[in-house]
Amino acid sequence: MKKSSKNLRYGIIGFGRFAEKAIVPAIQAASHSELVAIQKRSLDAAREKAAGLSIPLAFDDARSLVVHPDVDAVFIVSANSCHCPETLLAAEAGKHVIVEKPMAMNCREAEMMIDACRKNGVKLMVGHMVRLSPVVVRIKEIVESGELGRVVLAKADFVYDARLSHRGWLLDRKIAGGGPVFDIGVHCLDTLRFVLQDEVVSVKSELDPRPDLQQTESTALLTLRFSRGSIGSIFCSFSTSIRRSYLEIIGTEGTVAAEGFTHSNCRGVLTVQKGKGDRTSERRKEKISVPDLYREEVTHFSECVRNDREPVLSGLNGLQNQRVLDAVMT
Repeated sequence: MKKSSKNLRYGIIGFGRFAEKAIVPAIQAASHSELVAIQKRSLDAAREKAAGLSIPLAFDDARSLVVHPDVDAVFIVSANSCHCPETLLAAEAGKHVIVEKPMAMNCREAEMMIDACRKNGVKLMVGHMVRLSPVVVRIKEIVESGELGRVVLAKADFVYDARLSHRGWLLDRKIAGGGPVFDIGVHCLDTLRFVLQDEVVSVKSELDPRPDLQQTESTALLTLRFSRGSIGSIFCSFSTSIRRSYLEIIGTEGTVAAEGFTHSNCRGVLTVQKGKGDRTSERRKEKISVPDLYREEVTHFSECVRNDREPVLSGLNGLQNQRVLDAVMT
């Protein structure tokens, strides 16, 4: 397919604080990308925000945005329960789709999204931008090199205080689908799958409180079994006073770990340790520059559309994560 020389023109569906802080600057800074439209529930509010950010188009419903001829692709950042219907709307209008994680409320919805985008010949990508981090990529390289030996445990933690969030629906089961498991645990899951290049074959979970039809969990501990025998651990919570993410891979010959593995625009540090018994034979730190990961995901998606390539963060990859989420929540 001939490479397109045009910028990919994006519209944001579900424009709010997160979109304004992270997605707007990402699209505006990304290569071959242009932000032309936003959608909020209030048309007046949408027009006010669009004017302030020099965005040409403003809408109060997703359908009007996706049918506009000046929009080529959408970035869906609305509540989780809207991801599927808004993806279907965009696909039917012939628009390419980036949808925020979690991909959907369940596997059935994820499969519908994949089918709709395939049927209408548009690209679909899920916002697992953490796996684009050079820190995570470097950890994957170290694991693949065999330097750590056989992986015994792959551990990822991600916690923050949800009382500080402006998303009032975070604990509403009908809108969120799940609590920290869906919101941040899925980043941990996707990262472990990527680093190990392996799939989860079984999962056990402890959720507090137990989700019901109205309310999600607020804290979760997951134990995963991967197909090649490694054990995985994910701890995620909305009930901590600090925001923290941590990734550690423990092998028979050494370990590698990184604080803040989810961070953008920072100087990341990973630590490799080796030793015998109580004695440490090697301890080294690697400092790695991490760019704006949202900008990187938009650039990647725009390049995939322009060159007719499948995104690394594909809908099928999102479905693999969703299968594990479903198993946790049932």
